Amino acid sequence: MNKEQQLLRKKSPIQIKNKKASFEYFLVETFTAGIVLTGTEIKSIRLGKASLVDTYCTIINGEVWVKGMSISPYFYGSFSNHEMVRDRKLLLNRREIRRLADGIKQPGYTIIPTLIFIDQNGWAKMDIALAKGKKMYDKRQTLKEKEDRREMDRVKKNF
Repeated sequence: MNKEQQLLRKKSPIQIKNKKASFEYFLVETFTAGIVLTGTEIKSIRLGKASLVDTYCTIINGEVWVKGMSISPYFYGSFSNHEMVRDRKLLLNRREIRRLADGIKQPGYTIIPTLIFIDQNGWAKMDIALAKGKKMYDKRQTLKEKEDRREMDRVKKNF
């Protein structure tokens, strides 16, 4: 991912993050994928009414699907509202899908969504990562590093 893509992501008004992803997993490699949405789902995402808690991705018949993603029903959508939790297809090219498939064949690796954002063209995109699960001692180390960074920031502010 180049710096221009990172800047565009930071400027996006909608950024729905999977906050536990970096705590629970080592993020090995990240990909950006489009999401196939139906009906009023994009309107709910633009309002920030989506959740990535307990979501994961699978590869079925050469296609990547996100499972467990929750998008709240659109308030103004009447009978045409969407289901809250359903499987949604992700749009990746064949080479990226092959890399992900090869990655999850290794024990301990999985694919997790890390971020949903709206790109400059108004399309909903999702960052997914090939990730390796952390052990308990790795999680303690992550907490210790986070606490150390906070302490260093406090010291810098005092001087």
